[in-house]
Amino acid sequence: MHSAPVAARFRIGTDENGLGARLGPLVVTAVLAEVDERGERLLGRKLPKAIAELIGDSKERMSHADVALGEAWARALHPGATGPNALFEELSLEGQSRLRAPCPSHVESQCWAFESEAFVADAELVSSASRVLGQLERRGVKLISAKSSVICTERLNVAKDAGKNRFHCDLHAMEELVLAHRERAGADVFAVCGKVGGMGDYSRFFGPLAGYLHVVLEQERARSAYRFPGVGELHFVQDADAHDPLVMLASLLGKWVRELLMARVSRWYGLGREAAPSGYHDPVTTRFVEETALLRKRRRVPDTCFERARTCDD
Repeated sequence: MHSAPVAARFRIGTDENGLGARLGPLVVTAVLAEVDERGERLLGRKLPKAIAELIGDSKERMSHADVALGEAWARALHPGATGPNALFEELSLEGQSRLRAPCPSHVESQCWAFESEAFVADAELVSSASRVLGQLERRGVKLISAKSSVICTERLNVAKDAGKNRFHCDLHAMEELVLAHRERAGADVFAVCGKVGGMGDYSRFFGPLAGYLHVVLEQERARSAYRFPGVGELHFVQDADAHDPLVMLASLLGKWVRELLMARVSRWYGLGREAAPSGYHDPVTTRFVEETALLRKRRRVPDTCFERARTCDD
């Protein structure tokens, strides 16, 4: 694993959740940490068992049916949040008012009704996440901020019509998050991002960073890296969510955000958590799409608000 220069006090880990889904949002999350030399050593090697028990690959530590670990981390970072919706607002890069603005009024509650939500992580798990948060800080890794960017189904479909696929949306959200955290840090950052699809040359596809002068550090299958004067370095790394602790944490948080929002869609159509679909390309999701067709028609739900166009996967 490449280490950040010691001069780069601020590190970012970024990853996506829901890139290959059929329903529900694409969620991109970035975690910002202030890191000293001890922290660099910690992040560059295998984590101690006491920390590794709560930080790992979200695909192994969480599931559609069990999001407690991601929630526990979010609550440890924002202990004052009184419920899932308040916690989401703390994590949201855009803020709910901006996210809800394009929604047709008669469909808005499909994605934004939160009145029946409750936390699922028990107090012991939240306490454990808080304890690990303190251990990280004592070892030189101080978590400063975590933000998630949500690209809803409608926005993905609009982007597709404009010639941008899901990979462009993923990349551009990563860029926005890095820029937001760079502003928060007040100094250049060293960002590790999960690889976006099969991209090798990211310079061709940058969005928010397109107008910034940059230098290509490397462009290989496993890693593409760029230096932006006044911003820092961005490294797009294959399987980063299995190796970089900050990317792992971003993925855990993002998984919780996506499942929270996907559960709202399920509830709007009368399903409880146990019967809710994952939103991915699986038999349960296919059945959900088929069985809600008439109800969606009665409620005048635009197809573009419910399901991603197939070409979003191109």
